Amino acid sequence: VRAFARSADTIPIDDQSLEKVSGDARDKTALAQALDGVDAVILTLGVTGPELMLKPITLFSVATRVIVEAMEEASVRRLICVTGLGAGDSRGKGGILYNVVFFPLFLKRAYDDKDVQEWIIRESKLDWVIARPGLLTRGPRTGQYKILTRPDDWRSGSISRADVADFLVQQIDDDAYLGQT
Repeated sequence: VRAFARSADTIPIDDQSLEKVSGDARDKTALAQALDGVDAVILTLGVTGPELMLKPITLFSVATRVIVEAMEEASVRRLICVTGLGAGDSRGKGGILYNVVFFPLFLKRAYDDKDVQEWIIRESKLDWVIARPGLLTRGPRTGQYKILTRPDDWRSGSISRADVADFLVQQIDDDAYLGQT
C-alpha cells in the first residue's frame, strides 16, 4: 500500500507494507511517480475548517482532474473516491437541519467543488466508484453498514471512518458498485 498525502510522514501507522509518500495531489509529476506499480487509487481529499470558511475551494476538482489524467496515462483503471452526502445528485438528502443550516453555512462551497469532482470522474475512462458517507465518526470498524445506491434510499446518518475504509478497500477487487455512487 502506498499512501500519498501532503503530510504522509504524520500517518500514525508503522507497517512495512505501508509506503508513505509526501506530495501534493495537484502535482502531476509527483502523482505519476506515486502511481508507478499501482493497481488502484483510493482518493480521499479533504480541507480544513479555515479553508471551508474563508477560502475559495477548488482542491477537489483540480486534484481530481490531475489524478484522472495521471491514472489514464499510467493505465491505472480503478478509482475509488470519497465525496460525501450532499454531493452530486445526493444534494438535499441530509435532512432538514443538515440541508437548511449546516450545509449552506459550512459546506456549500466545498460541495460545489465536489460536484465538479464527481463530474470529472464520471466523464473519465476509469472504472470508478464514488462513496458518499454521511457524518464521519472516530468509532471502530463494525462491518455493520448499508450501501445505498438508489436515490430514494439516501439519507443522513453517521458512519465510522473505519467502516468507510472497510468499504473502500473492498472496492479494489469488487465490481458490484462500479460506475455507481
